[in-house]
Amino acid sequence: MFDPVDDQDADPARAADPEPGPEAVEGSSPDEAVDEAVDEAIVELLGLLGYGELTAFERLATDARMAPTLADKMALASMAAAEFAHFQVARDHLAALGVDPEQAMAPFVGVLNRFHNLTAPADWLESLVKAYVGDGMTSDFYREIATVLEPDTREIIYEVLGDTGHAAFAVDRVRAAIEADATVAGRLALWGRRLMGEALTQAQRVALDHEPLARLLSNMGDLTELAKMFNRITRAHAERMAALGLST
Repeated sequence: MFDPVDDQDADPARAADPEPGPEAVEGSSPDEAVDEAVDEAIVELLGLLGYGELTAFERLATDARMAPTLADKMALASMAAAEFAHFQVARDHLAALGVDPEQAMAPFVGVLNRFHNLTAPADWLESLVKAYVGDGMTSDFYREIATVLEPDTREIIYEVLGDTGHAAFAVDRVRAAIEADATVAGRLALWGRRLMGEALTQAQRVALDHEPLARLLSNMGDLTELAKMFNRITRAHAERMAALGLST
């Protein structure tokens, strides 16, 4: 390695150059620093998504025990299997990036478990509304974020969010239950509003506690653009509630 003094003596022009900035000393450019921040955000996003799919599998498998018929039990078990397959996609992509999937998911165990503990369904119909409305809001959020990701990661997100049959199944069963007993509509409408409130609260907590994810959200635009995004998610929630025959 060259001695700095000798090097300057040999080349007076270089000796006149200003001292290298922090980026040069650390061996990385500002662009590389940005890339590292984005990569960290993607790892967090995939960790959050992966654990979300794992808990969705666990929840659906548990909710299947409340199914009133064998056909319903089999349908929910099939959806649970599809959620586990989605988890495997996120897990395998993290591993392909050289990231330990368990370490990537670990920071989100507490917040997602808290959400599911606070929104544990009391019966079969509440479990269906949660599967349809709750998972729908989550999917909308991830799809919005995916718009600012590079194509390969965006396709992984879309693959993980693939339809498992929740929508048609939940709409059919909930509407049939309302037709049989109109009084359940009010209770389920309140349940849907509670799910929306808890989901937004936990989403804000994740953004506050995880700076890389917050930076990723900031890439979507200013506060006005973020407000528009949440308005779109809210409208989609209202449309799902309407599809179920419930008010918002």
